[in-house]
Amino acid sequence: MTDREAKSRAVKILAKSIYRDLEAQGFDEKQIVSLATELISEVTTKMRGSSEKLPQQVA
Repeated sequence: MTDREAKSRAVKILAKSIYRDLEAQGFDEKQIVSLATELISEVTTKMRGSSEKLPQQVA
């Protein structure tokens, strides 16, 4: 198993674990989806900021 495959597997395990923990703490599906949406938003914002710092290629 490559490092990339191992990390991919770890992410899946972590996601399932977080989901189960949130569910056990009384969060409903809508709240869990809201959390996932916020996480995606944070990553998107960071990626957008990183790409803006890169020099633009001239076509």
